[in-house]
Amino acid sequence: MKVLVGVDPHKASVALAVVDQAGGEFVECASFPQNRAGLRSLERWAKRFPERRWAVENAGGLGRHLAGWLAAAGESVVDVPPKLSARVRVLSTGNARKNDELDALATALAAWRNERLPAVDPEEAGSEVLRLLSERREDLVAERTRALNRLHGLLRDLVPGGVAGKLSTHRAARVLRGIRPQEGASARLRRRLASEILRDVRSLDRKIADLSGRIEAEVEASGTTLTEIFGVGPILAAKIIGTVGNVVRFPTKAHFASYSGTAPVETSSGEVMRHRLSLAGNRKLNNALHMVAICQARSDVRGGAYYRKKIEEGKSRKEALRCLKRRISDAVFRSLVADSRAPSRGVA
Repeated sequence: MKVLVGVDPHKASVALAVVDQAGGEFVECASFPQNRAGLRSLERWAKRFPERRWAVENAGGLGRHLAGWLAAAGESVVDVPPKLSARVRVLSTGNARKNDELDALATALAAWRNERLPAVDPEEAGSEVLRLLSERREDLVAERTRALNRLHGLLRDLVPGGVAGKLSTHRAARVLRGIRPQEGASARLRRRLASEILRDVRSLDRKIADLSGRIEAEVEASGTTLTEIFGVGPILAAKIIGTVGNVVRFPTKAHFASYSGTAPVETSSGEVMRHRLSLAGNRKLNNALHMVAICQARSDVRGGAYYRKKIEEGKSRKEALRCLKRRISDAVFRSLVADSRAPSRGVA
């Protein structure tokens, strides 16, 4: 009997539900601790079903370790988005009751009904490296922004009116050198804290610069053609590759546009035909495409001409930018597909 094993992962445990792949009938459920001994027990338990497939909920999050472990062992594993399994559970009979076994069963049924779920590929080391580096850089940039905001707040209390405009490390250092607090201990403490935060910002600048250099080297070693698209540099290319992963899971550019949130959603009723902006899709990828669209709209390249043409046709600036984003989404999809078919150059 061919079975499909749905997995609901947690930090300390995993819940499993087995369904018959022929008819989707429930077979049995099990639970194992999320540790080495538990994984060995899970491996022994799974041998009872020689012909099996695995459906792991959120294989890019809590289920990442288990999904990678199964895929590396030669198992067939697909990633089930949590929203998809939640819809299956809510629409199933039983008044939307919820526990780990029911969640695992919903995951298995979601995979049984959907043949286009992305497979977990242990060979996607290149995109995984770029994803990790890109996320680390985003964290450092966000921390730098928070530090500069704190520095702005301290300088506001030390300098009448504060410091207007963009605050660089050189400008902040120049302002601090001109401050001689005489009001009391609190003013002296504020200046000392401002100096410490300034040192933190300089340290973050060095880390960001080093990480950016490494990302550029990784992107160059990957041999991607994404950087040939106007507005896509190594940083955005790394973000796109790390977010998308294996582009083969998207049958067409329309499916990719839906994933990136650049495809409009139809909301027609009767004879009234209308579309609205999609708020679904991967928001990180959508943000990256938005940045490329902003860059192209301000330029004289083909993307900028297309943007201005849409405005001349009567569209608003936002509508024209959405059209441009969809055009960029198609170009990114073609580039990623071409990269997937090219001989692999590896990752540095």
